[in-house]
Amino acid sequence: MKVMGAQRAAAVPLHAALDSPDDRLAALFDAHEERLYRLARRLASSADEAQDFVQETFLRAAASLNAVPIGASREEAWLVRVLVNIGRDHWRKLAVRRRAAATMPPPPHAGGADEALAVKRAVWSALDALGPRRRAIVVMHELEGLDLPAMASLLGVTVVTVRWHLSMGRRQLRRLLAAHVGDIR
Repeated sequence: MKVMGAQRAAAVPLHAALDSPDDRLAALFDAHEERLYRLARRLASSADEAQDFVQETFLRAAASLNAVPIGASREEAWLVRVLVNIGRDHWRKLAVRRRAAATMPPPPHAGGADEALAVKRAVWSALDALGPRRRAIVVMHELEGLDLPAMASLLGVTVVTVRWHLSMGRRQLRRLLAAHVGDIR
């Protein structure tokens, strides 16, 4: 799918994309929307949330179009960083809500849940417990299949930083999922 976006981006001449802000934004959307949605879908807990992340990314691009660098790979890196930051802000808000909800009594357990659904919930819960950067790195590597240098370039950090966050994220997931195994059985 990324190739399709790259082909679309190549089909729009660079000078045409720069003629007007609307044309540039349309060219950005055509070239990168699919890739950003796939990443957002893996970072978000629902399709609607992923669409919100992508929409907010392009709204921020529209608001500061001059800040978006020129060139397909640099545009993509900028947009991915914005998307990850939007996700990070969202997860911070959710963390505040979780802390507030922790003071409330737990809801009654709805027994008889399918084991596959319970496992899926456990994985999402474990991913939600990761910090924003670690979650993004684990998702990009494990689900998107990106290699370490590509993630480092997209996130604007060093490969060593990506490797460290990936290692720590995997450990944390292993620990969290081990705790959930007892809850599932």
